[in-house]
Amino acid sequence: MAKITAAEVNKLRKSTGAGMMDCKKALVEADGDYDKAIEVLRKKGQKIAAKRADRESSEGAAIAKVNDDATKGAIISLNCETDFVAKNEDFIKLANDFAELALNFSSKDEFLAADFNGITVQEKLTEQTGVIGEKIEIGAFRKLEAAFVGSYIHAGNKIAVLTGLSKSADGAEEVAKDVSMQAAAMNPVALNEEGVEQETIEKEIEIAKDQLRQEGKPEDMLDNIAKGKIKRFFKDNTLVNQLFIKDNKKTVAQHVQDSLGKDVEVTAFERVALG
Repeated sequence: MAKITAAEVNKLRKSTGAGMMDCKKALVEADGDYDKAIEVLRKKGQKIAAKRADRESSEGAAIAKVNDDATKGAIISLNCETDFVAKNEDFIKLANDFAELALNFSSKDEFLAADFNGITVQEKLTEQTGVIGEKIEIGAFRKLEAAFVGSYIHAGNKIAVLTGLSKSADGAEEVAKDVSMQAAAMNPVALNEEGVEQETIEKEIEIAKDQLRQEGKPEDMLDNIAKGKIKRFFKDNTLVNQLFIKDNKKTVAQHVQDSLGKDVEVTAFERVALG
């Protein structure tokens, strides 16, 4: 049997994140072979992943990243089973590393197959499942491109938002962050009226009509009154029409124009929330 040194155990621990005892056991099983020890740990991860496949992974970290020229953004959520793991520094670092890598890929499938320090992202997830002992997976994968992209991550990494602006201008970073914070806090259903699904509109109209009937309003008045309520729904639930949370005398769209110019508008946003 090969003699396993503390330095070898520490090297394996640093490269995999596994516990000292798990690393020592893997090296013993691999008779001191470093690469084989990594395989031992991966197989352990595969077994744990199979056992925990049906577990709910609703905790985790939602991370937003923007590229250097602020024209492209990515959000990923690294999901786990418990809040205890979600708050772990190594887990949060891994989520940040994944989000940085996600900037280079257009789909979740491409991202999962991408190289991450010599193994694929999916293999790293399996490895970490073995290390942590919980189901670990990529939940959300969102991308956004615009003339200027800004971001915001809410405290605790539970909500991440990207906001696209039609133009890069002085102060764009702060304004995009303000709008992202608005989306994080107010959870709009769409960017503007055009972005609201017809099914949602029809559902809101029916809810409004039911309420009006209960109030005793005549049937022939319901359509007109319901239209007014839908306008209110758009104002409350579409990002650019919402009242700006830092100054409720203006809408989000007005805040952007007042800050950056009349020709600047919000073009898109992405919001990911956990829990």
